[in-house]
Amino acid sequence: MTWHATLSLDYRLESERSVLRHVHDGPLRVLKSLYPQGDGTCHNVLVHPPGGLVGGDTLDIQIAVGSGAHALITTPGATRFYRSSGEPAVQRTRLRLEALARMEWLPLEAILYSGCLAENHLSFELAPGAELMAWDVTALGLPHAGLPFVSGRFCQHIELPGVWLERGVIDAADTRLLGSPLGLAGQRCMASLFFVTGSALERPRRDLALDGARQVLQAHELQSSAGVTCPNPRVLVLRVLAPQVEVAMDLLKKVWAVWRQLLWNQAAVQPRIWAM
Repeated sequence: MTWHATLSLDYRLESERSVLRHVHDGPLRVLKSLYPQGDGTCHNVLVHPPGGLVGGDTLDIQIAVGSGAHALITTPGATRFYRSSGEPAVQRTRLRLEALARMEWLPLEAILYSGCLAENHLSFELAPGAELMAWDVTALGLPHAGLPFVSGRFCQHIELPGVWLERGVIDAADTRLLGSPLGLAGQRCMASLFFVTGSALERPRRDLALDGARQVLQAHELQSSAGVTCPNPRVLVLRVLAPQVEVAMDLLKKVWAVWRQLLWNQAAVQPRIWAM
């Protein structure tokens, strides 16, 4: 049996409070809205009760953030792509931010089990003045549990249409990509943190964010396998290769906290579920 699930989230600013309305179909839910930072920022946890995707499953997530609203979304655990007998498992996430909206898309990692056929699509559209902070973390197998990624195929697609596109395919049979110093160099976790804007970043603000991220990198154990760049005036990207998820996520959280302070003048209030 395959699962087809959809979830539509709509955030609006009402009387200085970011308010969520949502509609779902299938096994995809959002938990109660929380306001640990005050009414301006709405925190939500997205849950998928089956706990993972098998061949033929699809998750379709649509999120809109209205002008002036601020949404932060995370997940309670990893997204698991299990072995497939032929059909791919697909997750599609579309984010749409209106003018002056802010959003943080911070799901926990995706784990690729050996034998999976998986696709993960993330696209976003931002009106002038809107800003998005998001990350993406992918783990190849569970090598510490004796479950390495030895077969299967994964397609990753991240896009700001007409501005920035990152698309790649990881095939477990591609030993050159997985092992080469020009590829993953034997690392089994890939991660990116990006800050995307609806208008070009002013140079002083961009340089402040780049310098802040580089200061974190200089003191981190992943400094030799991570870097931060500005591929477009509307995009900042931190890219990381790591042997395991935990150390990559530690770096992402530290840079996220710095960027939140430098770019938005807000302290990083971690979602409560991360401490559970």
